[in-house]
Amino acid sequence: MNRNLDDYNRMRDFSATSEPAAVKRRGKKAGADHALQFCIQKHDASHLHYDFRLELDGALKSWAVPKGPSLDPKVKRLAVHVEDHPLDYATFEGHIPEGHYGAGDVIVWDRGVWIPLEDPQKAYAKGKLKFELQGEKLGGVWNLVRTHMPGKQEQWFLIKHQDAAARPQSDYDVLVAEPDSVLSERTLVDKPKLDARQVKPLKQPARKPASGKLVGAHKARIPAQLKPQLATLVDSAPAGDWSYEIKFDGYRIMARIDHDDVQLFTRNGHDWTHKLPEQAQALAALGLESAWLDGEVVVTNENGIPDFQALQNAFDDSRSSDILYYLFDLPYLNGVDLREVPVEERRAALATILKAHKSPLLRFSEAFDETPEALLNSACQMQMEGLIGKRLGSPYVSRRSSDWIKLKCKHRQEFVIVGYTDPKGSRSAFGALLLGLHDRDSGELRYAGKVGTGFNEATLKTVLARLKPLRAKKTALANPPVGFEAKGVHWLKPNLLAEVAFAEMTREGSVRHAVFHGLRDDKPARDITEERAKPMKTSKAQATAPSQAGLADGKVRITHPDRVIDASSGTTKMQLAEYYASVAEWILPQLKDRPVALVRAPDGIAGELFFQKNAEHLAIPGIRTLDKELTGQPMMLINNAESLIGAVQMSTVELHTWNATTADLEKPDRFVLDLDPDPALPWKSMVEATALTLTVLEELGLRAFLKTSGGKGIHLVVPLIRKHGWDEVKDFSHAIVSHMAKQLPERFSAVSGPKNRVGRIFIDYLRNGLGATTICAYAARTREGLPVSVPLFVDEVKAIKGGNQWNIHNVHERLADVGDEPWADMKKTRQSITVEMRKRVGLKT
Repeated sequence: MNRNLDDYNRMRDFSATSEPAAVKRRGKKAGADHALQFCIQKHDASHLHYDFRLELDGALKSWAVPKGPSLDPKVKRLAVHVEDHPLDYATFEGHIPEGHYGAGDVIVWDRGVWIPLEDPQKAYAKGKLKFELQGEKLGGVWNLVRTHMPGKQEQWFLIKHQDAAARPQSDYDVLVAEPDSVLSERTLVDKPKLDARQVKPLKQPARKPASGKLVGAHKARIPAQLKPQLATLVDSAPAGDWSYEIKFDGYRIMARIDHDDVQLFTRNGHDWTHKLPEQAQALAALGLESAWLDGEVVVTNENGIPDFQALQNAFDDSRSSDILYYLFDLPYLNGVDLREVPVEERRAALATILKAHKSPLLRFSEAFDETPEALLNSACQMQMEGLIGKRLGSPYVSRRSSDWIKLKCKHRQEFVIVGYTDPKGSRSAFGALLLGLHDRDSGELRYAGKVGTGFNEATLKTVLARLKPLRAKKTALANPPVGFEAKGVHWLKPNLLAEVAFAEMTREGSVRHAVFHGLRDDKPARDITEERAKPMKTSKAQATAPSQAGLADGKVRITHPDRVIDASSGTTKMQLAEYYASVAEWILPQLKDRPVALVRAPDGIAGELFFQKNAEHLAIPGIRTLDKELTGQPMMLINNAESLIGAVQMSTVELHTWNATTADLEKPDRFVLDLDPDPALPWKSMVEATALTLTVLEELGLRAFLKTSGGKGIHLVVPLIRKHGWDEVKDFSHAIVSHMAKQLPERFSAVSGPKNRVGRIFIDYLRNGLGATTICAYAARTREGLPVSVPLFVDEVKAIKGGNQWNIHNVHERLADVGDEPWADMKKTRQSITVEMRKRVGLKT
């Protein structure tokens, strides 16, 4: 271990900080078993700065860059050389406690591969490094140059080279444009540091537990941006402890208060403060030092019922005094982050504040104690939109979550306006609006019918004025109406949205008995698809997963339930069993009739792991064993919840499955391409590799389905009809990989082993042989945090941050959102390997 790593260890107390300790390890140079990695960590210490780190000689050479990197070659950034850091530090994110070296929050702002353009050791010694970066955010050629400026530590300059990746600082500041972590949802805000002594407690404290503290609250600077938590549409009220509020018919608005500065944002982050000046004044009058509040603005009719059209009119006429702001959550208050505080405690704090500072424009969204069925019935009778349910004890998360659900009285949602017809008779302005929705799978904009009622003379004129600038020569619809329905239609650019209530949707995808409720400006048109209610699968599953993993009807007893499986998350054996119990309805169809191999971790994932293909010496109830004629050893099947939970009782973490079922074990019904990257490569490389592999498969005429590996990669699963034997399928998948590696050798490798994928992605086809296995969808992995292999939509790959995006603790939110939709068409996909396909990848027919 080099001297600077000794310095690193000496400067830190690892009993207090979660930073990784430097340990002795063999130095890894370019051309070893991985590419040279770099990372840039955004570090909110005494002053917010950026730590630039390059791997060299088995450590991370490190520079503190006070102002962060700039893409402008004319801008030199000071870089102060500091002690080396261990390689494990490249993925460190977290909080360094007060009173310790570097105290503050750290996120990984960028990471990837750096490529020296000359001998790196000699260049570093000379103080003049020239290199290329291939990161998530930074690319192109850069220079690190040592200066002769005096100081206790070496002063260098970090300078962008003039190339295609360079951009003028006045045009684009990458630090402002992309402030967040590339590994997680964490972010840091470049704001002046608040003295802890100046952070005020809650002026009106929320109802507190017996300890006197709000569990989960912690001091933090106010976030510059905060996305709202969104609710999942469900078809019935879930089991468990929930509170219910009225679903308001208005616009979602987030309020940010920072001393005298009050801002109001839509759900997409648009600043609407100028549209709601009186609401901003009322919020300022609350006298809060700092806060984020969540709510909905509405205008009510004479009966006190929210009226969306009246809200539109109030905005059009600049009558903000008519608009009520119903507030229902408080994720941040007076220097304290409340997002991890249970929802009922956050709401209690909010209610106290609003009660103490009464304003006619600010209202608290009350919760009701009646059953959700009775509440929904009352809401519907009053012609309200429905209910919002919130799971008690849940945190505030800036995404759609199963912890917030919505129950609707009738079908009502946004549609894209794609055209309008001329008026008839005494009607003015226009006759009807033509509507469209984007297809969930293809993304095509498809015809969804017309709406011609719900307008008055004023709204007809107002809407027409918004339509005319959008006139287009041709339709944007993939399936425009024909014949009489298309006669006299004025087509529009698909930019404007209409809120429409309707009785039902026909099989052809058109609305019936539609009523116009208003125009919307708060959502992008490209995101508008048919809103479908989802059954509360996760809640039902969780409700049936008691302390002894009761989905197996109590037949399986979990011994040593408190044994920690993963020290990084503190996950116990019982929690792992409860996870598998709760996802049984998703994972069992993936396991059904497929021989399975287990990865067991009797001493936790940090201990010795056992890969087991047969059930001998394992007392797993309900498991089925197949004879050993085909593979030379007995095979096992896990086809029911009892054997699934029984496997966890025997310390199983991972479940790996064959590419064939007992319907015909000699003919696979799929093959898998596993994109396995050099660990140093940024996720952006995986996004590009996935797209290229999909393109090759599509050109061959094959459809693939995606899932995360639960590690660093992506799996492409190609379903097949049972026609070819193992050797034919394996040879074909090998030929595809060899073809891609030949065409793009700088990106792909067809040869296994770390040394063969340095700076590249190995496309693993070896999983397609007889007896080979692949991690099962929804199965956990023996990695820190217990990530899960999760099916993906194709367009999601670029939106996630890694193959370990979901773990056993957060995957339920995704399942509530999309269920098994990403793979819904897999069973009905009928395709096989043809002679023409074999020819195109260079195989003999």
